[in-house]
Parts: sequence; structure tokens; C-alpha cells
Amino acid sequence: MFHYLAGGALGLDKSMTGGPGVEFLGLFFHYFIAMSFTIFFFVIFPRLKFLWFNKYLVGILYAVFVNLTMRFIVLPLTALPKNTNPFLLSRAYIDWILLGVVLGIPIVYNAYKYYKVEETSIKKTAA
Repeated sequence: MFHYLAGGALGLDKSMTGGPGVEFLGLFFHYFIAMSFTIFFFVIFPRLKFLWFNKYLVGILYAVFVNLTMRFIVLPLTALPKNTNPFLLSRAYIDWILLGVVLGIPIVYNAYKYYKVEETSIKKTAA
């Protein structure tokens, strides 16, 4: 997996024959991209009050945003082979649910906790 991730920068042919350095590069890219999306969410969260609506829905929508951004903006800019069918809707739903449950909801939950957003403050904002 990390060889494939490093293939975004090195090209797939070079990365698949690389050693531990290539694996580390793939690991670095994976965590750099994931942390960038997380930091972006934490920066915009206090500014966009509509994100305070429902942490579970926002977590799933965060996953959809990350998936679509990766699929249509980030991956086409890499050296990886181009996807001939970039939007298989049946596969996209699975990705969104999986990313939402595993990453989106925990990130949003922690943003609620960090910024001390409670149910009462949500109701006050909506009123």
C-alpha cells in the first residue's frame, strides 16, 4: 500500500521496485494528506456554525468532501495512472460510509469536544 501511495510522487514503476525509503515516503504522504484535511476541518469548524448541526451527519459529509476532493482534485495531479471511470456511484457510497464512520465522525466528535460545542449552544445558535 505504501509503495502505491509513494507512486503518486515517484511514478508507479519506480515506487513498486523501491525499498524502505519508498515505503516511508508513502507513509509520510498518507499521514500528511490526512492531517491536512483534519487541520482544515478544525480551522473552519468554529467559523461555520452550520457544522454544529449534527455531528454524525457532518462526519459523513466530511467524508464525502474528503473523498471527492481526493478523487477529482488530488489524484489527477499525481503520477498515478488515470482512472477511466472516476465516479462509480456504487463504490462511492461504500467509501463515504466507511470514511465517515472510521474517520469523519471521530474527527467531528473531537472538534465538538475541543471547541466545547454542546447541545444547548446548538439550540441557541439555531434560535
